Amino acid sequence: QVQLVESGGGLVQAGGSLRLSCAASGRTFSTYAMAWFRQAPGKEREFAAAISGSRGGTYYANYADSVKGRFTISRDDAKNTVYLQMNSLKSEDTAVYYCAASRNLRATKNEYLYWGQGTQVTVSS
Repeated sequence: QVQLVESGGGLVQAGGSLRLSCAASGRTFSTYAMAWFRQAPGKEREFAAAISGSRGGTYYANYADSVKGRFTISRDDAKNTVYLQMNSLKSEDTAVYYCAASRNLRATKNEYLYWGQGTQVTVSS
């Protein structure tokens, strides 16, 4: 069982930056692929970024086209934490951001096993 708690959301002006954190419980955190999803009002939850578990010290990341080049996902397995650095924020990035854990970096949304409660990010134009 893995419990996930997001933090770091808030209100920011367009063009600004935020860093989200997701703290995980459990001793097997490093074996999970971790992802950030987001859900805007009236829309379905969508993938933003994912990072693999450690593979001999190497991590692999995937990004949605809408955030590529602006967002960076990273993790600190010693702290059981995954991060999402968000730069050059746009009004369309406004959403609730969720952290999720899976056994597979390329898992679909429905294949993610554990989810956090979400943190609100609001970008004002």
